[in-house]
Amino acid sequence: MSFQFATPWALALLAVAPLLAVLPWLPLRIGRTAGMRYADTGLAFDGARSWRATLRPALTAARLLAIALVIVALARPQASEAREIVQGEGVDIALALDISGSMASLDFEPQNRLEAAKAVIGEFIEERPYDRLGLVVFASDSFIQSPPTVDHEALKTLLDEVRLATDLRINDGTAIGQGLASAANMLKDSEAKSKVVVLLTDGANNAGNIDPATAALAVKALEIKVYTVGAGRTGLVSVPQRTRFGVRTVRQQSDLDEETLQEIADTTNGKYFRAEDSEGLKQVYEEINSLEKSQIEVSQYIKYQELAGWFLGPAILLMLLEVIGRNTIFRRIP
Repeated sequence: MSFQFATPWALALLAVAPLLAVLPWLPLRIGRTAGMRYADTGLAFDGARSWRATLRPALTAARLLAIALVIVALARPQASEAREIVQGEGVDIALALDISGSMASLDFEPQNRLEAAKAVIGEFIEERPYDRLGLVVFASDSFIQSPPTVDHEALKTLLDEVRLATDLRINDGTAIGQGLASAANMLKDSEAKSKVVVLLTDGANNAGNIDPATAALAVKALEIKVYTVGAGRTGLVSVPQRTRFGVRTVRQQSDLDEETLQEIADTTNGKYFRAEDSEGLKQVYEEINSLEKSQIEVSQYIKYQELAGWFLGPAILLMLLEVIGRNTIFRRIP
């Protein structure tokens, strides 16, 4: 619900009200000399004022207020309520995110791989307002962080709560097949024409009971397309590790299995992407966003409610009271 004026220029007439208030105080005959001498009347004002004399200025105030209300009514105040009607079909998307210990690598400075991925995925969620999105995280096993939902604010809150497996004190590892299977399982009952899994990892499958190639064949049978994203640079990367003496940074070999990720994408008619820094990762998700367009039409209807009557009613009442008052108890005797 919002408030507006259909003809706001009419509000400029409100400047008339102050002019009318000061007009009676202006000299009516500027430059003319008095035609008759009269005694000083100052002593007459020292006496007690009657209640009529005290309240008489209220009539002028009532008239000015009535004029102001009429001017506001002329500006046509309106209450408007916008309503969106969405027609068409969105895309059901399952986001699978690796939370293994290697996602703490610092090659996506100033963030580690996981925090950089969360930031980019959060932006991706905002770009898909009419799609159902779900979130799966995986390390040595997979977990559903959020089922498919259109409540994207809740989804982003759950995304913010994602932590590394080492911080959660669960078994470390990279179960790519398990993560893919869990993501596909969220979409198997979907009636959307387009179903997509976006899987991000920085490692090679070394855990879980499901082989990635087998999971890819099952996903293909469900007519789900998979976009795989390999995150991280090749070679040695810096990774913080907890020791009994605190956290220290060590150099580890990045073991990204690009061949498996490419095979998953090819099997499911998807596409494989590689990102070596935050900007590259952002470009990857922007491309995925452009590849999966929702067939949505949004129509907006605005309902207006005229509010002029709420101002005209009091204005008429004030005018009537002013006229009645001047012709009855506040009537001036010639």
